[in-house]
Amino acid sequence: MENNVRPADMRRINTPELAEAFIADQVARVRAQVGDRKVLLALSGGVDSSVVAALLIRAIGRQLVCVHVNHGLMRKGESEQVIEVFQNQMDANLIYVDATDRFLDLLAGVDEPERKRKIIGGEFIKVFDEEARKLEGISFLAQGTIYPDILESDGVKAHHNVGGLPEEMQFELVEPVKLLFKDEVRVVGRALGLPASMVDRQPFPGPGLGVRCLGAITRDRLAALRESDAILREEFSKAGLADKVWQFFTVVPDFRSTGVRDGRRAFDWPVIIRAVNTVDAMTATVPEIPYAVLKTITDRVLAEVPGVCRVLYDLTPKPIGTIEWE
Repeated sequence: MENNVRPADMRRINTPELAEAFIADQVARVRAQVGDRKVLLALSGGVDSSVVAALLIRAIGRQLVCVHVNHGLMRKGESEQVIEVFQNQMDANLIYVDATDRFLDLLAGVDEPERKRKIIGGEFIKVFDEEARKLEGISFLAQGTIYPDILESDGVKAHHNVGGLPEEMQFELVEPVKLLFKDEVRVVGRALGLPASMVDRQPFPGPGLGVRCLGAITRDRLAALRESDAILREEFSKAGLADKVWQFFTVVPDFRSTGVRDGRRAFDWPVIIRAVNTVDAMTATVPEIPYAVLKTITDRVLAEVPGVCRVLYDLTPKPIGTIEWE
């Protein structure tokens, strides 16, 4: 398992017993590779980086230095969960960077989706670079590369790969789950004791809520997006839909519509619910959500989220629509 080719006879990791055997093997390999030196990891809170962090903590403890950058575009409670799980429960050597103002200031007035993505990705590399330069004795860079990344993109994983760091830093890579598929990574994560909310986390774009707060991002619309998304996730979970729908989220566009609130005219934003089922993300269908669930979500969003006067359900399959709006 030293190269980037998965052996033909490698067993699928689909049981706790196989996961424990894999963990034991990787712990030994990491210890042999790293020795008494330090490893740096960009810990996003996503499935892959979280599993790598938990595995490396088991292998080398506080020799692992995790950097979690909060760019202000996380879903509700995600950064707090990273701190609780890794710092408070696993005693990780965790550096938390709240760069919310830095990112949102750079994004002010930027409405072109690709430019937003480049600003977010580029600034993340800068923040991570700055934190890395403050540290001494770092010899390795850990990444949450998984096997589909190798098959589809030559091993470069956009939201974990920090290859934009200066070459003189000379980090050697540590990639303990690089030969695993996503479902196997989840099995390993459960065996490592990570919470289901982290292991079963839905796909989340690298730019985070930045591509769901459509157009130029404003702090008030971003807050409405974060709160409405939390309500959607809570109600889908209550209704037993969280593990039946592949991905679901809310979108808040950069326009307002007329409404009536407390007998007075309102001019507020719509919240759009997006839910899809897919196998490969190349095509996607829209599930039929029970009307009672949609009504509960609508009632809560209108009552609890300031600045919103409509709730809509996106019925567009892929193709012709994409899963994300931007």
